[in-house]
Amino acid sequence: MRLFWHRGDARTRDNAGLAAAARKGEVVPTFVYDSDLLATIGARQRAFFLRHIKRLEARYRELGSDLVVRAGDPDEVLVDLADEYDAEAVYYNDHYRPARRNRGRAVEDALTGAGVETESRTDLVLIDPGRLDERYPNHSQFHDDWDAVPKRGPYAEPGRDALADVRDGKTVPEPDADIDLPDAGYDAARERFDEFLEGGIRSYNDTRDDLAGAVEAPTHAVSRMSPYLATGAIGIRELWADAGDAYDAATGSERRNVDKYRYELSWREQMYHLLYYNPELAVSNYKSFPNEIAWRDDDDAFEAWTRGETGYPLVDAGMRQLNAEGYIHNRPRQVVASFLTKHLLIDWRRGARYFTKQLIDHDYASNHGAWQWTASTGTDSVDVRIFDPVSQMSKYDADARFVKAYVPELADVPAEKVVDWPTLSRGEREALAPEYPHPIVDRNEGYERAQRVFEEALGKR
Repeated sequence: MRLFWHRGDARTRDNAGLAAAARKGEVVPTFVYDSDLLATIGARQRAFFLRHIKRLEARYRELGSDLVVRAGDPDEVLVDLADEYDAEAVYYNDHYRPARRNRGRAVEDALTGAGVETESRTDLVLIDPGRLDERYPNHSQFHDDWDAVPKRGPYAEPGRDALADVRDGKTVPEPDADIDLPDAGYDAARERFDEFLEGGIRSYNDTRDDLAGAVEAPTHAVSRMSPYLATGAIGIRELWADAGDAYDAATGSERRNVDKYRYELSWREQMYHLLYYNPELAVSNYKSFPNEIAWRDDDDAFEAWTRGETGYPLVDAGMRQLNAEGYIHNRPRQVVASFLTKHLLIDWRRGARYFTKQLIDHDYASNHGAWQWTASTGTDSVDVRIFDPVSQMSKYDADARFVKAYVPELADVPAEKVVDWPTLSRGEREALAPEYPHPIVDRNEGYERAQRVFEEALGKR
């Protein structure tokens, strides 16, 4: 008998560790409700993840088994379960967040001490980060090495005969959230990806930054699979294989569009690679600076940013989407992060913590790696990367459809005025939309201050 310990992988299909356990004999599926670890993610994502666990439990019952649920410290609970079911080994999947790696080591030590074997598998990513070099100067070089490593296909779901005939009356709570959550579970994830494969992947490169399209067809312009990947409802090999099939079937410009989607998945892989080799990614700058960055402590500005009341329409629309949906489109995600760290000069770690609280697609590696990339403290960073919120809106939301969908105060303002809002006179802004805030920082002054502060930190001034 073997136990399989579900962690951030609430699925039976394309689950590397579960498949490995099932190949060896009968498996008892288990989940440990680790309240300390669950408390480190936002309440929204916690509610979404636990709904996945409920769907996972239902799936095991359909397969004639059950998910054995216990609460407590995994190193204690799993020793007790191994003894209860006379298990000779416990299987699980590798995780890279420091707290989860520590949990894994504690479990391994406890089980070894009890005479129970442990085996872990690479599951969160396509390629084990340990197979690649420790550092890369940019994403292109990482991608070249990563792309050269063969990638296996998805793992099959274990058959009924591989799952132990167990029944367990315990379950997990299903807490409410302050927003409407997407449907949970593998079937919902699969349905969403099928919709994208049918109507979006062949135009992905052309639509991924089209913010009007993101409002009108949110699961066609982009896949919106990040909440399901981040909470483990669907496996990365399954997405990669289906995207590969779409690439093989495409021709002409459609092939370029599909390939861009596959390329974007490699960014997620690099974020995990960074975390694997840099466990302090969430708290320390990846890049070394000869001088301290002179971050500003401005609580009023930070609170205005969190509320979406900065007086910069694209920034505010992005933050209001985040607050209302627990999700933010990638283009405004970069813009709001740049605005906080450059125009407001507020430490990227404050922004990353707020994203952790609000996002349902929060991914520890991607969140902190992307914040550092945008803040110019991470990998692949130019000296001072600044997304100008005015020119970004002019390029990606010139008709103001995205902004007006989330900032109703600007609904009746002509689109060109919305784009130029931070550059208009105070009197013109008050006449056009008296209820919408004025900019909390001057566009040019914020830009020039960021340039100066980062060049000083780099020793160039």
